[in-house]
Amino acid sequence: MDRTFAVIGLGAMGLPVVRHLRAAGVPVVACDLDPAAVAAAADLRARVVASAVAAARGAEVVAVFVPTDDDVRAVCLGPRGALAAMAPGSVLLLCSSLRPDTCAEMAAAAPPGVDVLDAALTGGVRGAEAGQVNLLVGGDPAVLERIRPLLAPWTVAVHHLGPLGAGQIGKTANNLVHWAQISAITEALELARRAGVPVPLLRRALMDGPTDSRTLRELDQMRLTWHAKDLANTAALAERVDLPVPVADTARAVMRTIGVDDVARLLAGGPLHPLPSA
Repeated sequence: MDRTFAVIGLGAMGLPVVRHLRAAGVPVVACDLDPAAVAAAADLRARVVASAVAAARGAEVVAVFVPTDDDVRAVCLGPRGALAAMAPGSVLLLCSSLRPDTCAEMAAAAPPGVDVLDAALTGGVRGAEAGQVNLLVGGDPAVLERIRPLLAPWTVAVHHLGPLGAGQIGKTANNLVHWAQISAITEALELARRAGVPVPLLRRALMDGPTDSRTLRELDQMRLTWHAKDLANTAALAERVDLPVPVADTARAVMRTIGVDDVARLLAGGPLHPLPSA
């Protein structure tokens, strides 16, 4: 087995990973349902194939970057799934945001000798584009060390958090902080705007104080796309461990009312929500 890295899912996270791996000289095989994404991977000199099972054949690491738990099942399980072609010594790297139970399901389905790690990504699309992903990993630490050289081209840090599923638990905690910050920041800025303080001036001032954060600085660049899924995962984990999560509940309600256009308007000095028509 050579050190080929398979990427299944060539979206906003997967395609930049292909780019950084190819720039580092790592052989990459890639697949996606979107012909434009496949063409982009081919332009990066990745070998493109038509299915997950073909991508996994002969690869040392098979990394999955698809949106949902059901998508992970679709590309990993069954006769055309990646696990059907994976050989002993290879590693399935679950990079999607998943529930820990889904990670356990993939491990139970893995052939003998095939290891499974959950490797949740933080840092967002900009982190992926820059090769600065912060990776939260669960699973066998020896397996992680074995494949670490194949993670280096597209990560800034790799943290082993515990057994399989721990990376996803860490990502769920990360996501709760992220969406709660956005909810609090937008509410605070709107409060100040209504009380007469210009939002651009206040935001700049907050960046020089103890409440500064990457979220405050990069709010205008955020897509605000995955809050429903992320906070549903938070609720499911909270139910499992019997913990009330009122902050998560509030963030879930707030994020349903906020979009990219709302944030842009607020940061430019306008109201967070459109004013009612006269």
